Amino acid sequence: MSISYPSHRPLSDDVTTTLKRRFGCRFSQGESIRLQHGRDESVHEPAPPDGVFFAQTTAEVAEIAGLCHLHRIPMIAYGVGSSVEGHVLATHGGISIDLSGMNRIVAVHAEDLDATVEAGVTRLQLNSALKGSGLFFPIDPGADASLGGMAATRASGTNAVRYGTMRDNVLGMTVVLADGRTIRTGGRARKSSAGYDLTRLLIGSEGTLGIVTELTVKLHPIPDAISAAVCAFPDIKAAVNTVIQTIQLGVPVARIELLDALTLSAVNRHSHTALEELPTLFFEFHGSAASVKEQAQMVQEIAASFGGRDFDWATHGEDRSRLWQARHDAYFACLQLKPGCRAFPTDVCVPISRLAECIQATNEDIAQVSIPIALFGHVGDGNFHLVVLVDPASQQDMQDAEWINERVIERALAMSGTCTGEHGIGIGKTRFMVREHGAEAIAVMRAIKSALDPHNLLNPGKVLPPEDAAQLPSDSAA
Repeated sequence: MSISYPSHRPLSDDVTTTLKRRFGCRFSQGESIRLQHGRDESVHEPAPPDGVFFAQTTAEVAEIAGLCHLHRIPMIAYGVGSSVEGHVLATHGGISIDLSGMNRIVAVHAEDLDATVEAGVTRLQLNSALKGSGLFFPIDPGADASLGGMAATRASGTNAVRYGTMRDNVLGMTVVLADGRTIRTGGRARKSSAGYDLTRLLIGSEGTLGIVTELTVKLHPIPDAISAAVCAFPDIKAAVNTVIQTIQLGVPVARIELLDALTLSAVNRHSHTALEELPTLFFEFHGSAASVKEQAQMVQEIAASFGGRDFDWATHGEDRSRLWQARHDAYFACLQLKPGCRAFPTDVCVPISRLAECIQATNEDIAQVSIPIALFGHVGDGNFHLVVLVDPASQQDMQDAEWINERVIERALAMSGTCTGEHGIGIGKTRFMVREHGAEAIAVMRAIKSALDPHNLLNPGKVLPPEDAAQLPSDSAA
């Protein structure tokens, strides 16, 4: 199934006049606003759209989509711009549809443990609104991302080992299609066998199949007891083996995060902490007071068997918040290791039994390059990141980053893993799609894209590789 790309031509005077007359200042072609919407946290060069529309309702998004469909104008959904694979870059021009103004919490059904929100609601905003209800929304990718964007990238984060990802926590969505039609997928029931699962099809599609404007998400009871701890290890292999055994024994930990020594050094300077600068695991335990105590005791015994030091506990809410804020700030802390640099991140995920092997081989690759590379991640579900610090103007830096990125992805794929555990494909990883899924599966994806967006107007250039793109060789790097 062939997919063509729209030619990039400036918006016509007729379209611009129509948009400005209809929406006034909520349609902008200002240079600074366009640049803001044509860049993200990635190393990719900015690609500004031709205009930015600030939406307030689903009906407005449908109206804009209908106009873009009529005039063959590309459209890119925009949340808060926290993606790291070039998802929001307007590589083929067009209109960026900013959904941040659609930030209303439509309904909270505490008795059913769900909430319906507009796509621009952020996770912190939702959890703030839930205070006093005894409930919370657990998906925590670190950045205060919009829930629409989190659904589009199938986000996860630190709590995924216990609570799952966005795939597991979205019950239904309102979605605007490429031609302006609006559909509702799913509902509020906890299960259904009715027809194709369009919700799961659209989650993770990165705005290439439709624009999410509203979501119904699962909520979870706040545990009676929560405790967090850090534990340092003599080497990274011991830390990872502790994770593997913890998961294999079925200990229901809420979070297990790994930070290597370089990351700990950066975190200490950035967050003014005094953690030992050794490979370290961050743990959090949820449940009743008795179950939390039992979980913690089991994990401490496992850690001790691998040379882990005594747990440093954070039981008070303020202390836990500071601890996890330091973890969430690790990405920005690492940027200070090489001032003026940009981050070239990876986020592979492998079966838990292969995690130690994958990280050990990756560390051997890291030793072969001279640029700073920090390693951390959500290792409870086999997901880890490299933050490769590069000067984009340095050809050597970029070559080293590309080399190690391909090495770690090839290795993960050879271990039956994935090229991205949570960041998504964007433009940064399209060349790995055939290697991971196979040509026939990609052909099916192209057919779905063509059926829903025949003119390739929704976020063109993302997720699916160009049909003539070179693919990775099939030999194993593991």
